[in-house]
Amino acid sequence: MTTTSTEGTKTVLHPVSDLERAKAVYTALLGLPPQTDAPYYVGFEAAGQHIGLVPRGGPQAMSGPVAYWHVSDIEAKLAEVTAAGATVNEPVRDVGGGRLVATVTDPDGNVLGLLQDRP
Repeated sequence: MTTTSTEGTKTVLHPVSDLERAKAVYTALLGLPPQTDAPYYVGFEAAGQHIGLVPRGGPQAMSGPVAYWHVSDIEAKLAEVTAAGATVNEPVRDVGGGRLVATVTDPDGNVLGLLQDRP
């Protein structure tokens, strides 16, 4: 079986109920201000990781943090993990700027994110 590569977990999104309070906590934790600061999303770049705050879990209704695995071919990786037993939670979608994301649920109910940045 051929598998596609992963660059590891580089993006973690956290659902938050109060964006301003969460932004203050993560700014203190990371020791830097957010690079993206909008009413619908706050994002930090710290030590090669992207940490995102999503008000009320966003349109995908996240109930807990989701780690996104960066992959070179999201469609191929989605096919591989579903063939191995994962269930598609959110199909591949373009979230802007050439970034594609999808989520799956593993057999134990854990949500895993896949992310591909197109050149």
